[in-house]
Amino acid sequence: MNKHNVMINKAGILAAATLFLGLAAGALQAETYHGDGHVLGTPDDLTWGPVGSMGEGAEIAIIEGDLGEEAPFTFRLRLADGYEIKPHVHPAYERVTVLSGTLHFAHGESFDREAAEALPVGGYAIMSPGDAMFGYAEGETIIQLHGEGPWGIEYTDPADDPRN
Repeated sequence: MNKHNVMINKAGILAAATLFLGLAAGALQAETYHGDGHVLGTPDDLTWGPVGSMGEGAEIAIIEGDLGEEAPFTFRLRLADGYEIKPHVHPAYERVTVLSGTLHFAHGESFDREAAEALPVGGYAIMSPGDAMFGYAEGETIIQLHGEGPWGIEYTDPADDPRN
């Protein structure tokens, strides 16, 4: 592997503020990839932090992008076993791939475990902007999300929003 063709993104995760996710202790962000070599990394390269918009039991690791900017992003969420993702919407398309554990996921404005479909490792989902969704994790679950920012979350019931 030629070091001039490969850029490893070990130090690319920085602390900064973000309007949309309201991360505790500032936001995590990484530079957006612009085609200068390759970006390679391993799970050990990721820096995990709290997700203020999701509350305890959820952690985030930004792989690329600033979620508050109009630019591509890629990030991972690590959800504790049994973690419930309350009904919510996003301002842009959401593209999810399950990397570990099982994500039970459904469309709708009311949380209903029975309505959720199990997405095992390798499972994926694509949801359009403004479509309400919810889910829960079975086992520690890691999902990868990617799309175009700015990114955000709005709960259908404001009482479910840990930022309130």
